[in-house]
Amino acid sequence: MSGAARSVAVNHFRGALTRWPKDVLRPDCQLQDVLAKRLGKGSLAATTKGLTQEQADLKQTNALYSLLEDRYKNKYRAPAGLYEPKSNPTYYKDLVKELEEAPHRSWLGRLAKKLSGMVRFA
Repeated sequence: MSGAARSVAVNHFRGALTRWPKDVLRPDCQLQDVLAKRLGKGSLAATTKGLTQEQADLKQTNALYSLLEDRYKNKYRAPAGLYEPKSNPTYYKDLVKELEEAPHRSWLGRLAKKLSGMVRFA
């Protein structure tokens, strides 16, 4: 029974890792790779009080799926005006735009962006 429960947790964990999005900002350090190494070592989670190894593994798998499905984003909605502060209403839109452009910027573009950030006019 314990081997079957373990294989179920491992199969679900691998399925969640294949669905996890790639990080374009850090292509050499992916969450999937780190968790796959952890999976290769034999345990997904350290056992906690009152839980068997299989139960702890299933809890870790459930936590990964809950992050993958945005359960908490959907459960705890942010107030409407939170993403548009009065001091700088476009701050979060600009931040998302910058994060989308950063991986595709050339070396010269990165240098120009760095230099423009250093020089500010009052």
